[in-house]
Amino acid sequence: MGERRPQTLENHARFDPVFHFFLAPLSFITFVAALWRAIKQPDAVYLWQALGALLFLVAVFLIRVYALKVQDRVIRLEETLRLGMLLPESQRARISRLSEGQLIALRFASDAELPSLAIRAIEERLAAKDIKKSIRSWRADYFRI
Repeated sequence: MGERRPQTLENHARFDPVFHFFLAPLSFITFVAALWRAIKQPDAVYLWQALGALLFLVAVFLIRVYALKVQDRVIRLEETLRLGMLLPESQRARISRLSEGQLIALRFASDAELPSLAIRAIEERLAAKDIKKSIRSWRADYFRI
């Protein structure tokens, strides 16, 4: 396996091919087709199939959302612990002022720039996008899906 391309602000977002190009579109198409059939021929069997297709569509998206929320919680924990080690003791109480989005964005900051960027994020109420734009030394996260 070749080396990974260095991660930057421009290329850090990525697709999960199985979800984005297979599960999501096929579950949506299946639901639309089943719904179309149930509308064209209103029969209990076709209505039940449309309901089953809707159930499948919702399940696919909920599975994705739940997995992302778990990742967000882990990232929040990791970054809180990291800030606890890197911030001066006088600033550690301010960690709780960071929003979930800010903590998630700060994971890309190198250890050297994290303390000052975190304090700036608190004081200026920086949005996640602005935090990412402010990072000079990008710390890659290849595990996020």
